Amino acid sequence: MLPNSNGNFTGKVAFVTGAANGIGRATALAFAREGANVVVADISEQGNQETVRMIEELGGRAGASLLPKAIAVKCDVTQAEDVKTALDKAIETFGRLDFAFNNAGVEQKNAATAEIEAEEWDRIVNINLRGVFLCLKHEIPLMLKQGGGAIVNTSSGAGVIGIKGGAAYTAAKHGVIGLTKSAALDYASQNIRVNAVAPGYIDTPMMDRFTGGTSKGREQVISEEPVGRMGKPEEIAAAVLWLCSDAAAFIVGHAMVIDGGQTVQ
Repeated sequence: MLPNSNGNFTGKVAFVTGAANGIGRATALAFAREGANVVVADISEQGNQETVRMIEELGGRAGASLLPKAIAVKCDVTQAEDVKTALDKAIETFGRLDFAFNNAGVEQKNAATAEIEAEEWDRIVNINLRGVFLCLKHEIPLMLKQGGGAIVNTSSGAGVIGIKGGAAYTAAKHGVIGLTKSAALDYASQNIRVNAVAPGYIDTPMMDRFTGGTSKGREQVISEEPVGRMGKPEEIAAAVLWLCSDAAAFIVGHAMVIDGGQTVQ
């Protein structure tokens, strides 16, 4: 059991976007290990199904007559109807929504600010920022109906510092933190806690794309980490679950930087 979680995940329902791999998959698995039912949401149907299979291997199906412990729903977070449909499916299947991890995101093609194509700017901001907003917009009313819940949004180390060659990604991730703080203030008095995590360099498929999948690229990234390594998806998952747990009940509107010291000044 997660330290100080007080068992408050058992029988509850978690909605995780970007759950087909990386941090999202690790967090979906972590919720399941703590006894939560999990809605695995991603644009990749194959990745979704693989995450559900991994949850089922943990003992996700207690019996054929019981509701599934994990379901996969295809969800493009830039499309309001997709988000609403995915959350409707969560309620239809499990009857409630207790936790949400709004994690879906993509990396930017490296380019100086004036060289970023408008289409690339829109793509990054639509997925990384608008997608979080749309999730919040449809998650919060469901939580209000049942008297509360906990939400964690994925920002980035790029949400607290500038990144050369990454203006669109940096702007979107800064925006996630601002959105998190405002939403947190809007709903704190109604027992909904909204926080964010800001991961540094984490060893995921996205990082493989960022580094070009080469040893040289990985070494360059690792050289920027004071701890001398990249983070693990499971380390971000542990922070997300803690922020959703009763142990973090007094934490509201916080952006937790988890980056091995990369952004320490």
